[in-house]
Amino acid sequence: MAGDSVKKGKLYVVGVGPGHHDHMTYRAKQVIDESQVIVGYDTYVGLVEDLIQGKEVYRYAMTQEVDRANQAIEFAENGKVVSLVSSGDPGIYGMIGLIYEILAEKGWNRETGIYVECVPGVSSLNSCAALVGSPLMTDFAVVSMSDLLVPWDMIVKRVEAAALGDYVTVIYNPASKKRVHQLRDARDIFLKYRKPDTPVAIIKGAYRESQQVQITTLEKMLDFSDMLGMITTVIVGNSSTFNYNGLMINPRGYTSKYELIKETQ
Repeated sequence: MAGDSVKKGKLYVVGVGPGHHDHMTYRAKQVIDESQVIVGYDTYVGLVEDLIQGKEVYRYAMTQEVDRANQAIEFAENGKVVSLVSSGDPGIYGMIGLIYEILAEKGWNRETGIYVECVPGVSSLNSCAALVGSPLMTDFAVVSMSDLLVPWDMIVKRVEAAALGDYVTVIYNPASKKRVHQLRDARDIFLKYRKPDTPVAIIKGAYRESQQVQITTLEKMLDFSDMLGMITTVIVGNSSTFNYNGLMINPRGYTSKYELIKETQ
């Protein structure tokens, strides 16, 4: 009995992917099944509703990241097995960074403290790219338009660097009810370095029932403002990206070294 009182808890920070169970990893399902307690943003918890029956479940609003991180840690410190769930990958704009920040402030010892594991998942950049072709075949950058935690002038510098460097650019959180100018400003920066007909993909709710996909151009991307929101990802092509049969294709560079189509006798 005394051993139970000092039992070391576990904290899994789990990425459940875009939302459909087909795109969850085996490990994600395994640790959720093992967990006694589920913590997460209400929408993300809803993505695994059928996997968490009979467990203790704690749902939070979107802006309560610190609260849910602290509660998940506290449960694990009390010997519980906990899954802190999020969509996509917890290491890409996700919760694992905040967990480690809090643990570092608490003086957590990785060897003797609670067990912490980041369970990776399919991020928006992977899932959205798969739906629209092969836009991420060469170097790419990822930028979030949310200036809640990062000053807008810093985001502008990052967009400028990505545009100047001819990176294919994945844009997370392109707009919200309160943020309307950011994507417009980012597009204006890209237009300084790229042609107006540069292919752009807009993907809303990838692999969810609400999924919408639109292939357009840099010049016309703002015409689809009704698709823009927090579950939307925008992919801006580089100078080599082309559109073929509704697919956004980025050449890997093989044509400079190989003959792609071999003639047959």
